[in-house]
Formats: sequence, structure tokens, C-alpha cells
Amino acid sequence: NKMDLIGPPALERIHGRASDEKLDWVKSAGFFLVHLAGLFAFLTGFSWIALGMCFFMYFFRMFAVTAGYHRYFSHRSFKTSRFFQFILAFWASSSGQKGVLWWAAHHRHHHKYSDTKDDIHSPILRGFWWAHMGWVVCQKYQSTREENVKDLAAYPELRWLNKHYGLAPFLLAAAIYGFGEALRLYAPGLHTNGLQMIAWGFFTSTVLLYHGTFLINSLTHMVGRQRFRTNDYSKNSFILALITMGEGWHNNHHRFPYAEPQGIYWWEVDASHYL
Repeated sequence: NKMDLIGPPALERIHGRASDEKLDWVKSAGFFLVHLAGLFAFLTGFSWIALGMCFFMYFFRMFAVTAGYHRYFSHRSFKTSRFFQFILAFWASSSGQKGVLWWAAHHRHHHKYSDTKDDIHSPILRGFWWAHMGWVVCQKYQSTREENVKDLAAYPELRWLNKHYGLAPFLLAAAIYGFGEALRLYAPGLHTNGLQMIAWGFFTSTVLLYHGTFLINSLTHMVGRQRFRTNDYSKNSFILALITMGEGWHNNHHRFPYAEPQGIYWWEVDASHYL
């Protein structure tokens, strides 16, 4: 049943960019280099195992982002041990989506001001590309808003990991390269090697993971159906739920932000919740 809550805010389209909202080429260089490296897959050739690694690493890390960065650290929607909390943070940071405190702090801010002039990435007010990735690559939002994550900042290991957020992606890329080289030596029939495996299994997979995650910020406030009248334009999408392991039930999530499952009915597939 629809629940009559506060309706979406009036549209106040924001035009133009402030000086600190312009593209920061220096601090965003790594982000764009990953995209270029993803194209390297076309030069390393194709193998089924490399393609399989690409999709495995996509969903392996998508789960860490949805269950870790989003449902656990941003919303504290379930409990776990301090040890596994660190594992989740390290695992999610291998996605290349910056640190755990940075991610959670900005997401909490989004929920507080969703689709208002203070929202960091509202596609309704700022346009699709700004919501999708423009805010990520500008200067204004490079730092961590620790005032939004005081509960998480109390853990020194999380602060350390947030500072050294590039460590996990580097170690993962090195491991995937080593795995490819081992297959080249000991399973030549698979027709792969370290360069092919890192191109497909890390760089291409990471690019897909970037944009799969970003679609929740952009498309789920533009495309889909709204079951609940929340105070924003969040919508539900079955297709995006498949791509993001359950995050596509975005209107459900904005109505019940502290609920761990985001699918409500049996047919609302939520793979992260099942895991």
C-alpha cells in the first residue's frame, strides 16, 4: 500500500558550477587512468576465463560495496564483529571508490538532504552527469566529512584504511596479475596471462563497478516506479536491482533507510540481502 508521507520537494534546478565544483584533473587522475586501462583489455585479447574473472570481480566487489559501504557503514543496518567490520571495509575499498569514512559520510549527507539544494548529487536539481560522476571528480568533495561519521571515526583502523584507500585496489590488482601469470605457466590451455587477467579482471571490472554503483545516484532518482511518497524522487527499478545486487529498490530504501533488506516482496530480488 502507498504511504502518504511528505511529497518530493519543489524543483529548483541549479544551473552552473561553483569554482570548487569544476573538474579536478589532478586529484581525479587515477579515476580516469583506470578507465583508460580498462580499454587495454581490447589489446590483450580475449579468453573465457578472463571474461569470467571480470564478472566475478564485479559482483564480488559489488557485494562489498552494497553490504559494506552502504548497508553497514552508511546505515548501520546490521551488526557484526570489529574484525569482520575491518574485513568489510578493506574488501569494499578494493572497489576503488575511495575510503570507507569518505563513502559513508557523503552518503549520509545525501539521505539527510535528498533532492534538495543541499543534496550532493541530485540528478533532479543538478542533472544526470553531475549525479552520476561529476561530484566524484570535482574538488569540493575530495575530503572526508568526518562530522557525519563520528561513530566510524572512533575506530583507528578505519581511519587508517580511509587514509590509505589505494592499498586494497593495488593488492587486488597485483594478486589478479599473479594469478594470470600462474595460469600462463601451469594451464596454458586457458590462453591467458597476467596482462590479460589484470586488464579484464581488474581494470575493466572496476570501470563496470564504478558505473554500476553510480547508476544508483543518478538513474534511480529519474527512472522507475515510486511505491512510497517519500520526501525525494527515489524510485524502484528491477533491472538496476539485478545490476547492483539489490540496490535498485531505491524508493523502498529511502522509505526505510535503516532496514537491511531493500527488497520488500518476494519478487524484489536482493542478492546482497540473501548473502
